[in-house]
Amino acid sequence: MKKPTVRTEIIRVNSKRPDYHIIRKASRLICNGEIVAFPTETVYGLGANALDPSSVSKIFKIKGRHSDNPLIVHIDDMNNLKKLVMEIPPSANKIINKFWPGPITLVFKKSESVPDITTGGLNTVAIRMPRNNVVLALIKMSGLPIAAPSANISGRPSPTKAKHVKDDLDGKIKLILDGGTAEIGIESTVIDVTQQIPIILRPGGISKESIENEIGKVRFHDSLLGLENSKHTKNRSPGMKYRHCSPNAQVILVEGPTNKARNKIIELTERLKIENKRVCVMTTSKSLKINAERIQYMGKRFETIGRNLFSNLREADSHKIDVILVQGIQHKKIGFAIMNRLKKAASKSIRV
Repeated sequence: MKKPTVRTEIIRVNSKRPDYHIIRKASRLICNGEIVAFPTETVYGLGANALDPSSVSKIFKIKGRHSDNPLIVHIDDMNNLKKLVMEIPPSANKIINKFWPGPITLVFKKSESVPDITTGGLNTVAIRMPRNNVVLALIKMSGLPIAAPSANISGRPSPTKAKHVKDDLDGKIKLILDGGTAEIGIESTVIDVTQQIPIILRPGGISKESIENEIGKVRFHDSLLGLENSKHTKNRSPGMKYRHCSPNAQVILVEGPTNKARNKIIELTERLKIENKRVCVMTTSKSLKINAERIQYMGKRFETIGRNLFSNLREADSHKIDVILVQGIQHKKIGFAIMNRLKKAASKSIRV
């Protein structure tokens, strides 16, 4: 017999002015140990009371998430932060003053109030103040910090629309707050501020260049530069250790100068068509003519590419695509974060 499932309710909520009664309904679920999916400016989150081990354990179970994969704790004011961490270094204050609320997560030494399950057993805690009014209102009304990874099955592309959450988690959670399409579309930058030179553990919505403009030198973790075997990397942040962002289709990433990359994609498409594969091409070249089942134009600007990235991967799956060929972009600014996600999703990368 199939296990009984819960009824998943989806409620549309105005992201600029969230309805009090809707937020109250969601906050009651959080306070009662339940899980709620909600919009943020990055991707949709799957939230629980960050201070209650029993509630947090439900997130891991629902997602099929590894227990050593830490969660990001979401807060709505600085008073919450002070209760969750041992200290706030000067570099952290500069980042907070410039970028919070916003798509950047800071890793601090944790206080005793944060349970080990929330931090994946680490002595540090990842904390973010989002800028989406729905989640800020939910945190405030709940009176609790909310632990939340992306609201999807682990390994799948992160959800940027309520529909994506429903596709993955229908029958597993009681409530999805539908705040429309996520503004940024890729997850937050994660930076470890416990080190003398802060270390970016996961690239995201705020670029390395923007952070350095505020606090001086920061560096990428070696694993992001291919200098360290990820199998031996301590999982200090979400997105470091495990493969994620992966659609059901095989993803092949093609990097190199525009013309060479386009020609390689055309060649691969022709070869795959001979093998009777259904092919989707994700490209920055609007004029590309190719015999594929789907062509998804990603845009030219990093912001547009990032906003649509996960949605495009999920869209390809909905058309029963076998192979997705993706044209790479420049590894600069937010492009570095986009390429990080594509490399996580790809089973094969080709440089031409």
